[in-house]
Formats: sequence, structure tokens, C-alpha cells
Amino acid sequence: MNLSVSSNPSDAEDVYDVVVVGSGIGGLCAAAMCSLYGYKTAVFESHYAPGGCAHGFVARAKGIEGDFLFDTGPSFFSGLNPDIPSKASNPLRTVLDAIEERVECEKYTSFGLKFPEGDFVHTTEFGSEGGVLEAVSGPIAAEQWGSLMKRMEPLEAAVAAMPTAALRFDAGAIVTAGQFLPNFAATNPLENLKLTGPFSKIVDSAGVTDSFTRNWLDLLCFCLSGLPASGTITAEMGLMLGEFYEPGAVMDCPKGGASAIIDALVRGIEKKGGNIFTKSHVEDIVIKDGRATGVRLRKGQKVVKAKRAVVSNLSIWDLFNSGIVDETAFPNEFVEERKSTPVGKSFMHLHVGFEATRDELDKLEAHYMYVDEWSRGVEAEDNAVLLSIPSAHDDSLAPAGHAVLHIYTPATEDYARWENVQRGTQEYDELKGSRSEYLWQVLEKVIPNIRQRAKIVQVGTPLTHQRFLNRHRGSYGPAIVAGKDSPFPFPGTPVKGLLLCGDSCFPGIGVPAVAGSGILAANSVGLDSVKPQLKLLESLKA
Repeated sequence: MNLSVSSNPSDAEDVYDVVVVGSGIGGLCAAAMCSLYGYKTAVFESHYAPGGCAHGFVARAKGIEGDFLFDTGPSFFSGLNPDIPSKASNPLRTVLDAIEERVECEKYTSFGLKFPEGDFVHTTEFGSEGGVLEAVSGPIAAEQWGSLMKRMEPLEAAVAAMPTAALRFDAGAIVTAGQFLPNFAATNPLENLKLTGPFSKIVDSAGVTDSFTRNWLDLLCFCLSGLPASGTITAEMGLMLGEFYEPGAVMDCPKGGASAIIDALVRGIEKKGGNIFTKSHVEDIVIKDGRATGVRLRKGQKVVKAKRAVVSNLSIWDLFNSGIVDETAFPNEFVEERKSTPVGKSFMHLHVGFEATRDELDKLEAHYMYVDEWSRGVEAEDNAVLLSIPSAHDDSLAPAGHAVLHIYTPATEDYARWENVQRGTQEYDELKGSRSEYLWQVLEKVIPNIRQRAKIVQVGTPLTHQRFLNRHRGSYGPAIVAGKDSPFPFPGTPVKGLLLCGDSCFPGIGVPAVAGSGILAANSVGLDSVKPQLKLLESLKA
């Protein structure tokens, strides 16, 4: 990372148009779009680097020259490659194209599956004749898969018909979203109502009864939203299935790791005059007479004013449980409803830098999905594991003759066992060792002698998430169940000038969704953004 991000909050000016609290992908996308729209924007981040869960980190091993660069969070991307035409429904690509920033990617088409039924290689032909489904369950499963893909076509079209970049929640929507309404209306309005319902209902209506297919869809949903198909909204799967299975679909390995995406967003903010300040904890969001007027920083108690808006990228619990806002400025029912948002579970992580030749890496997939027993459910503890080996496609992430990997449990770790344990104690170290052992055992199914090859080992826990990412209870995010709980809220709040983005807001959890929340927050700052927003939409049409 070679950026001009400042770690000295005293460098901040006294007044901006928009102040963003937190530099996760949602906050950075909000800041990038605000800067594009002509707002003077500043982002304040507590951590030493921007990016939130996607910031990445560097480690070195004794006796080895060079850096090991690890991804801290998301590592599975599609729709980013600047050399492949984008889908207007992918919000992160929309932002990158809008700010004219490229993320160089290696494209690939397969990843590994290690399931109770055996080992397989996943490609876009997963459900086609001769694909994994047919190999496991026979031709009837492949027929049911085709029925599901057919059933999803109008829903995918509806998602694409109304780009996130067109949405706003004021009178400006008449001209921004209004121009897409004919296309949206041309899709089936009754069908479109199902976009916010649980994806499992679509699976049912498509006649999918094959147990392996339904288990696979549960796993896909869980990796995206932290919930199985019965809790994941259909709109999210409408985007994912299209990018996984449409003809010519590829996945993207960002060169330099996931932090390359953060670098691109930061460049886009800075070239439009925006500023990013790390090690700059926001103590308070200042609210006067029912309006958010700025923030007060912990260091030096400096007050930075926001003439137009303050955008919070904090989780909803961190916003209301940390004392950063005066709760009395909000209606009681608003606060209580938001505080009662169900909390998703956390993770166990294992980051390993290890010896590997290029020949050995060429025989590995960049990703593996592992499940012990389908009968326990994908959300069961120590049952599902995700493994990323970005060095399979990118030699720049580790010194010569070495590679990096990241293996983790997908939001199945219960915070309760950790909440009374003190970091740095023998009890903590022993718990880290025992809870990471399962990850080692799964990893050895892919690289049998990995423990002997390992040169760097770092274990991440729910307390790591809580400490470094400011995540309430180390959570992946809200566990909002589609069709049961209140839906993900939009960016506005009862406090004028205070907007929200991130995974506590619509569209929800996952990289594309939080990028979309940043767009929606930026579009909600004020009506004077309508003109540049329309210019952006014209470029999307082109």
C-alpha cells in the first residue's frame, strides 16, 4: 500500500461537506461517491489502515527476506476485472468504474469442493450435463438445477433493471430511478415482490428436491449472508448466481490481495480532493437541534464539522452501544428496534505463510469449500470451512518459494466462549490453540504436510475481530432472516444529516451489498447530487 493516507488527525481541516466514520468498504464507497459528486469529504478510521475487514496485513518470518501479505477478510470476488464488461447490478464495480479506478485481476474459473460425497472441482458447468451435480445425484438433479436457473432469470433481470446507483430516497428519485422504472416494470411486478423474500421459496417453487443441490445452495447462501437459503434474501442470490453460472463467468483474484480494492477506492477519494485519516478514533458524532453537525475526535478532542452529512459505517450495535451518539436525539422506538437487530456469529481464522514451489501451487485451487456433515447444517460449529490460497494465482503475496493462505470458519464461532477470556493470558492462548485445531485438520486434507511447511502462523479469534475491526461481539454482521425479521433498513435516520451504510443497512451483508449501501448513503446526502448522479447513470447505460 503506497497511499497518502494520513495517520495524524490534526491534519484534518475544520470543516467538510461530508464526514464518514469508519473506512470499511461501505464507508469508502460512500466517500468515493460523495467525492465524485463534488462534496468535500473526509473519512476517519480508528485502525492503522483503511479497509475494515478487507484491509489486509503484512508479516515477516525470521530468516526469510520479503513480506507475506495476508487478506484479513473477503477473498472471493467476481465482477471486478476491468477488462471484462461489468454488470450494472454489481455495486462495487459500479463505484470503481465511476471513479475510474482499476483493480488488476487474474481471472480463474474453478475452485475445489471437499464434501462428504467426495472431492470435486467447481466450474460454471456445476449443474450442466457431466457436471458435479450429475456426478453426485444423477440427471434428475441436473434437470432441477436447470429449472432453478430458469426460475431465476426474471429475478436476475429485475435486479439488473434497477441499478443501485439510480436509487435515492428523496424527490430526486423521480429523475434518477424514474428513468429505469419502465425497464423494471417490464419485468414481472408480482415476481419482483419475491426479491426481498427468502431464497428457499424460489428453490421450492423451482421444484428442487435433490438434497445435495439444496445443501449446496444453503452453503452458497451462508457464505454470502451468514444464513442458509431460508434466511437469505432472493435479491442477493440473484446477483451471485448470475456471476457464478452465466456463460463465460469468471472469478477474480485481485493482484496484491483484497487490499488492492481498498487502494483503488482510496485513490478515487483522494484524486477528487477527499481525505482519509487513520488512527483517528471518533469519540462522538455531534448532534445539535436534531441534526448531525460533525464529529469529535478522541485525539486532541478536535471537532470536525460536516456541513451536509455525517455517514456512519459502524454496525448498528456499535453506533448505539458505544456512546458515540446521544440516544436521546432519536425516538425510543427507533433505538430499541435497531439495538434488537439479531447478531450473527463470529469466526476462527488461521493465516499461514508456508514453503511452496510454483509447481506445487499450480496443482492447488485458489479456493476450497469444505463440509464435514450436511446433516448438521452449514451453520453448525466446526462443520463448514472456507480456504483461500491466493498465491495460486499471485506470486507477489509472498517471498520466492513461499505462499500465503487464509482458512476460516464462516460465521459459526460462538462469541460466548470468548467474552470472559482476557487477551494475552495463558487461557486465551490455550483456547486459540484448541479452537484452531479443527482448521489445521481440514487444511491438512488439502496440504498434508502444511504444519511442517509453515513459516508464519497467526490465529484470529472473535476477540481479534472485536479489537481490530471494532465489530460488536466479533460478529460477521446482522443475522436478519428474510421473511421473518424486519428487513435491512435504508440509510436515513430520524436525525437530519446522519446517514448509515455498511452491513447493518440495505442491501445487507457481503462485499457487493456493503458497496451498494455506500452508494445509497452518498445518494442521500442532498438534492444537489442529482446532476452528477445522472451523469454517472448515463455512463452506466453506455
